[in-house]
This record gives sequence, C-alpha cells and structure tokens, in this order.
Amino acid sequence: MKQPGQPTWRDPGLLVLTTLVDRPRHGYSVVQEVRKQAGVTLGPGTLYGALSRLESYGLVESLPADGRRRPYRLTEKGRQLVEAQLDGMARFLRINGHTEERGLFTPVPRN
Repeated sequence: MKQPGQPTWRDPGLLVLTTLVDRPRHGYSVVQEVRKQAGVTLGPGTLYGALSRLESYGLVESLPADGRRRPYRLTEKGRQLVEAQLDGMARFLRINGHTEERGLFTPVPRN
C-alpha cells in the first residue's frame, strides 16, 4: 500500500527523485534526465505536481532561482527514501533471478 510522502517505483515522484541523486536540477533538466533514464516524458503538470508534493513531504527543496530556472535538490530524507526504494527493487531483481551477471542491475553509487 502506498504511503503519503513515499513514492513507489512507478510514481513520477520517484523518477524525479532519482534524477536529483547526483546534483540539483531545474525542471527542464529533470524532464530530459527522466526521458534518458526511463524513456518516460513528463509533462509540465506531472513534473511540477510531483515537485510540489515532494517538496511538501520534505524530500526535495528548491534553491534560489537562476533567472527563470528554479533548481531543486534532494534533502537527506529524500536521499534515504531513494536508497530504500532502490534497495527494494534490487532485492526484487535478485530474488527473481535478475542479477548483476545478467546486466539488469547496477548498484547506485552512494555519497
């Protein structure tokens, strides 16, 4: 069961969170990275709705605007949630025979 503030792997929120693991990004950069990583194109309503929810849950925070662009970054709580979600997916893949040897799982670097 989905809990408020804890996006699942199918949720656009988790896709957004994973793009922020390596560095802060503004909206367009998030959309481009989600497209590159997951093959999903987030529309503006989906993207900014997800960012708003993630910010209200304390998972991301906005940084000062750079012109028209407002970057977002993960909070520590957001980073912990991403790690927990990815660990759960990795466990699922290992249990179901999708291991690193098959090239379907690459650990995410931890900071």
